[in-house]
Amino acid sequence: MLTWSSCSAEEELRKLREETSVDSLKQELEKERARRLDLELKMNEALKSRLEDSPPQPSRKQQSPSANGTDKQRKETLCSRLQKWLYERFGVYIEDFRFQPEENTIEPEEPLSAKRLTENMRRLKRGARPVTNFMRNLSALSDWHSVYTSAIAFIVYMNAAWHGWAIPMFLFLAILRLSLNYLIARGWRIQWSIVPEVSEPVVGVRFHHSVVCTFVHEPPKEDLTVSEKFQLVLDVAQKAQNLFGKMADVLEKIKNLFMWVQPEITQKLYIALWVAFISSCVLPYKLMGFIIGLYAGIKFFIIDFLFKSCPKLRDKYDTPYMVWKSLPTDPQLKERTSTAVFRRIQPVVSRGSLAAIPSGAGREEESSRSHNPKRGVFHEIFSLPETERPLAVCENGWRCCLINRDRKMPTDYIRNGVLYVTENHLCFESSSSRSSSSKKNKVIKLVDITDIQKYKVLSVLPGSGMGISIATPSTQKPLVFGAMIHRDEAFEAIFTQYMKIVTTGSPET
Repeated sequence: MLTWSSCSAEEELRKLREETSVDSLKQELEKERARRLDLELKMNEALKSRLEDSPPQPSRKQQSPSANGTDKQRKETLCSRLQKWLYERFGVYIEDFRFQPEENTIEPEEPLSAKRLTENMRRLKRGARPVTNFMRNLSALSDWHSVYTSAIAFIVYMNAAWHGWAIPMFLFLAILRLSLNYLIARGWRIQWSIVPEVSEPVVGVRFHHSVVCTFVHEPPKEDLTVSEKFQLVLDVAQKAQNLFGKMADVLEKIKNLFMWVQPEITQKLYIALWVAFISSCVLPYKLMGFIIGLYAGIKFFIIDFLFKSCPKLRDKYDTPYMVWKSLPTDPQLKERTSTAVFRRIQPVVSRGSLAAIPSGAGREEESSRSHNPKRGVFHEIFSLPETERPLAVCENGWRCCLINRDRKMPTDYIRNGVLYVTENHLCFESSSSRSSSSKKNKVIKLVDITDIQKYKVLSVLPGSGMGISIATPSTQKPLVFGAMIHRDEAFEAIFTQYMKIVTTGSPET
């Protein structure tokens, strides 16, 4: 008996667990919802059938309370049906206008990679090429690079502006340009440019299942070495620095123009805006467009050409150019302010105090500032004769890094330091050298140099790079002095001194 009761208890527990499981509860809930919806539909149908079979309602005065309740139910049924119909028809569009908090998603940043950086630079160059070509063609059109083309463009534009067709003409040119691009995409070879060097070979186009595949043949680039990666980062940093500097100058000039930093310049803009405002209120818009179109054509084709050909005329009569050049940037304003303050607080030094200073001391201080090596005297650092001193153009040296591609160790591969040039030697002082006899310093005789060139890591980068390559008989690969901010100045000084040594004969040291 006990065994049977224990078995029945276990059976009940098992059934209870099954009934209380989550899945069974969900299923029961879905069934209840379905039953409730079926009941609502049946009730609505029954009410509808009753309303249709019911006799005409008596007048309002003789209506009973039950009739009022039936009317309310009918109205509620009609409202629910109307809401349901509206939701089925326009519910999707209504959901689009539901206000929801904006999700702030943070995009993951890619890690720094030389390969990715090179690829992005190439993409930027390819993407900016149509814009630069268009600006170059526009400038060539204004400079009358091709007389016949510029003359035809001038006649067509002035005729369109005279008849009020300037805007339709530009729209037609845009349509024509898109049509030409379509033909180029279909494989036609159409190359036309005002400037011959702007025209570039058309990239290859393939059609595969109605999909246009554009490909550009580029030479495969091998893996970058450590020096090339370092030089690449420096080149990109220099280009970004110059670009950001130019953008900052433009924005600061515009800000200072509108903030009355120089009132005499902003006053001209103020008067011009008042004249334009009064003219727009008095003159009809058709006449205003006609005047603006004619002035734009004459300025673009004639006035700008004269100003570019005659710089003196531009400096005297080109008002926008003179205003823009005279606008100061924030660093220029800061420099002017500091100069004015320095002049106010500068102490007046008497002639007696100047005479009290010995002339020899001044010369010694001047010579000590002429070059600033980290230890001792210049000729002792590099074990050179006392007559060997830095030239005047490089008294403080040029900051750079020496890349010795013959070495394998990273500590010997790249060294940071300062480069000097003397009458007969090229001296590199390493920043990590500890003593005057350190082997990390480098001395190269100018007469031993077999080749000197400007060095650039990647051809995809604009400009000519930031390095100097020097070959000597003692090195298998040329030494590279990279990351030089004043590379062109250093190259000119080294090459000039090298040519002096070569032409006068090898000196005796």
